[in-house]
Amino acid sequence: MYEEITAQARTVVTELLKQAHLKPGSALVVGCSSSEMVGSQIGKGSSMEAAQAAFRGIYPVLQEHGIDLAVQCCEHLNRALILERKAAEKRGYEIVNVVPQPHAGGSFAVTAWNSFRDPVAVEAIAADAGIDIGGTLIGMHLRRVAVPVRTSLTHIGQAIVLCARTRPKYIGGPRAVYQEM
Repeated sequence: MYEEITAQARTVVTELLKQAHLKPGSALVVGCSSSEMVGSQIGKGSSMEAAQAAFRGIYPVLQEHGIDLAVQCCEHLNRALILERKAAEKRGYEIVNVVPQPHAGGSFAVTAWNSFRDPVAVEAIAADAGIDIGGTLIGMHLRRVAVPVRTSLTHIGQAIVLCARTRPKYIGGPRAVYQEM
């Protein structure tokens, strides 16, 4: 089961990167309910094993492409995010003091905290793309304007997966000319 979660997560992130055309140094936010991946209701069946499996599928792919990973915590930490200190500092994010736990932050956030070299928490970001595994509501952490991205998989484990990329806002009127994105 966990090998399948790893493979599914790798497929989803790979397809998202292909469609989103992210450049090295871009930020990707992931919200992940390990409960939903194993067939429980969000927040009711946290699984470190499922979280670790999904992380193994996602993080190495992002590292290969030079993309910064931001992991959204659950609502008990007000959806704060865990990321590498270097990524937070280069973007000027204010670092806050909290360490995620399985039932206060979530298993995926704990996995990120334990896997990153120098993890920190921040309250908000504006990511270039994102993956929502299990209905974790990552939209608040995406740059405006979010555009849905369809991948070949609709689930990771038993959790619904939704992806998005962002684009610059269109401004102007009937005389405006836009760049192809």
